[in-house]
Amino acid sequence: MQLFVVGGAVRDRLLGQPVNDRDWVAVGTTPEALLAQGYRPVGKDFPVFLHPDTGEEVALARTERKSGRGYHGFTFHAAPEVTLEQDLARRDLTINAMAESGDGTLIDPFGGQRDLREGVLRHVSPAFAEDPVRLLRLARFAARWPHFTVAPETQALLAQLVEQGEVDALVAERVWQELARGLMANRPSRMFEVLRSCGALARLLPEPRLDARDQARLDQGARAGVDLAARFALLGWPDEAAVARAAGRLRVPAEVREVAELFTREGDRVAALPSAPGPAEAPVLLALFERCDALRRPQRFRMLLQACDLTAADRDPDVGGGRTERAPSLLPLLETVRRTDTASAAEAAARAGARGPQVGEAVRRARCAALAAALAMAEHDKMRPGVP
Repeated sequence: MQLFVVGGAVRDRLLGQPVNDRDWVAVGTTPEALLAQGYRPVGKDFPVFLHPDTGEEVALARTERKSGRGYHGFTFHAAPEVTLEQDLARRDLTINAMAESGDGTLIDPFGGQRDLREGVLRHVSPAFAEDPVRLLRLARFAARWPHFTVAPETQALLAQLVEQGEVDALVAERVWQELARGLMANRPSRMFEVLRSCGALARLLPEPRLDARDQARLDQGARAGVDLAARFALLGWPDEAAVARAAGRLRVPAEVREVAELFTREGDRVAALPSAPGPAEAPVLLALFERCDALRRPQRFRMLLQACDLTAADRDPDVGGGRTERAPSLLPLLETVRRTDTASAAEAAARAGARGPQVGEAVRRARCAALAAALAMAEHDKMRPGVP
């Protein structure tokens, strides 16, 4: 048996990037032999094992043959006679089809090292067009390394995947998984450029506008390190219904969907707030907190502010660099409201004869008063000499 490190670990080492996980291929062995050596089986569709000492994944060298539509439409063949080069030939891109032997020798039968050096995303074989997930992976890699270009012949295969309807067979969870990883990459807009250029975006995510301004905000958010939910909110959604349609189809996590829905509903209102609100704005701010359910879910409100500040940055010169400038002012005010002694306010109202909605209104007045006091104190501090 021979063991080789394959795929992303080899690619990332050659790029000088950290290698967090290593995948291995075992050549010249059988599942029974690996089990006898203490390897633990974990693969469902094909033989994959965990190394008894390191816990790293080891897959038997295998070939694959298209047998149906979509990601799962493949038949695999793993046997001792399958060579390393045959295993590498079934991979998607040349930069992912390299291996290293135990002594560090690089095995690169398809020119992956050259394509890394030249910054090209190129398919290994025409079989690339048999698996629609590869289109998503390539688009995600383009977002991770935005200086890489797509080889013309690979671009043609991307269009072929769309034209033949293969992308329509993609499982929703896998689409979202790849989109989410691309959204968290260095330049997310590149992922959407690649998907649009081959016609896949209209099939997979037709709802958002994603124009040049949306893409610029998205990349600005990536540079600022904002959360996934804020990035998803920045795709240029026309309304909450569009968010709901896309999120339902792709099974987007609830929190991510909710931030985008909040942003379409409240983004303009947040952008219209003065940068330094005074006591008179206390009722407006409290109403905003209530509409956003921020008293119960402050972290979701924080992600909403991230998206709002990125849209404010291109119309307000006082909001700079795409950073979350409203959070330092609004989040402490939210905490002031959340810490308000509402129990005492409710008890006092009840002793005065208030019932039901009247008690609730007394609680709301207490919160508004606490918020106005905090705003007044902030306004006073700004007027003091030497206070920035």
